[in-house]
Parts: sequence; C-alpha cells; structure tokens
Amino acid sequence: MSAPTADRDDRGPWTAQYPSLRGKRVLITGGGTGIGEFIVEAFALQGARVAFIDIQAEPSRALVSRLEGRASPVRFIEQDLTDVAATQAATTALVAEWKGIDILINNAANDDRHQIADVTPAYWNERLAVNLTHYFFCAQSVLPSMKAAGTGVIVNVGSISWHLGLPDIAVYQTAKAGIEGLTRAMARDLGTDGIRVTCVVPGGIRTERQMALWHDEAEETRMLGQQCLKARVLPQDVAAMILFLASDDARMCTAHNYFVDAGWR
Repeated sequence: MSAPTADRDDRGPWTAQYPSLRGKRVLITGGGTGIGEFIVEAFALQGARVAFIDIQAEPSRALVSRLEGRASPVRFIEQDLTDVAATQAATTALVAEWKGIDILINNAANDDRHQIADVTPAYWNERLAVNLTHYFFCAQSVLPSMKAAGTGVIVNVGSISWHLGLPDIAVYQTAKAGIEGLTRAMARDLGTDGIRVTCVVPGGIRTERQMALWHDEAEETRMLGQQCLKARVLPQDVAAMILFLASDDARMCTAHNYFVDAGWR
C-alpha cells in the first residue's frame, strides 16, 4: 500500500459506524466552516440528531442544504457565542425542545494573529470569550439534562499551538491551554454523574482558513518535516477521533487529551 500524500484533500467517507451514536442528540459549537463543518457532517452520517451554533450564516446554511434528506435534519442556530446570555438561552431552548442533549462538542475558536505589545484588556477579554468562555457556559447549559440521564459526553477541541509555543498567538494559546485544564476539572467533577469529558488536540489541519493564513511551500516543508507522518492532517481526521470519543466504544475514556497531529514535534 502506498503512503498517503501531503496534498490529499478527500472529504471521506468515514469508514467506522458507531451504532451507539444513532439518534443521539448532538450540539456542536462553530459548525459552519473549518473543522466544525466536518464534525457536523460526521455526526449526521452516523444518524445522530445534530444542531450547531455559528455566527457565519451563509456557509452554515449551505452546509444544512448540503446535508438535506437525512432522517433528522441538521439544525443551524445563528448566534454569537461571545454573548453568553444569548447563547445559554438558545442552548437551553434546544435542550427543552429535544428533551436533553447527549453530546456536546465545544469546537468554535479563532486563532487571530497578534503581537503581545498590541494586546489591550478589551482584546484579551474578547479573545477569551471567543476561544474559552463559551466552552464552560455551553457545558453548564446542557449539564442538567445529562445529569438527569446519568450519562453524557463533552468533547472540547484544543490546539497543538501552545504545546509547540507557536509565535504571534499568545492570547489564543492561553485560551487553548485553559481548555485542557477545564477538561480535567470537569471530568473529575462530573464523573460521578456518568459524564465523560475529553479534549481533542488537532495539529496543523488543512482548512481553508489555515491555508490562507500561512500556506507556502517553505511552511509546508517545515511542518511536514516536524511530523512523524509525512501527510497533512485533514479536518475529517479530527472528526473521526471525535466520533470515537463520543461513542460508547470510548466509555472509559475521560479527563485526557487525544492528539490528532501526525506526530508533530
């Protein structure tokens, strides 16, 4: 079998099917583009009942349209996740309508580049709101239904960036480091309620945004040179890990980080 190439950009299909995910009520943050788009599609293909929150209306509606025809139509909730009160209201309304949420995927983020000297208190607070705060409060909103059911799954999406100490994203990396701490703390506090909390840590993922930010031949060569596997990691590789962690096959997985980075060191 030939090795995968660095420029493969296939969408799938995913080969693993998890019977335990069929019919599960899944809420995903930031599902309209990037990795989130593939997470939404992956759960829809498993037969789950999927809703996602995003501020980007046009691509989100296009995704819903592309996934039409499923037994449970994908739901798009247009909402700015940095507005905690409005986000919790929207999430609570969905929980009431669906009579619970089984799986929460905290994914939404924005890795805006910045210089330390340029960071103001307002910028700091806004970046934490985009990249960390909503993780906690979305979880808070779905937890009563999970506790009542005696089971539930929360998967937080982190980032390899702070593990590597990448330049020009200090505030983003602070938030992403916080997500791993949040994962550990929530897993400990919620384990007695049968709720599992894990963190998936993507590497250098080939998304449209990332390719626009820093794609050039030298950067590609450098990144692949630091990876054990010499192929770019795709969004569906991250989605595949998330599917596993959300399924009953991962019933004893909690409190830890799961890297999908091709061994980037």
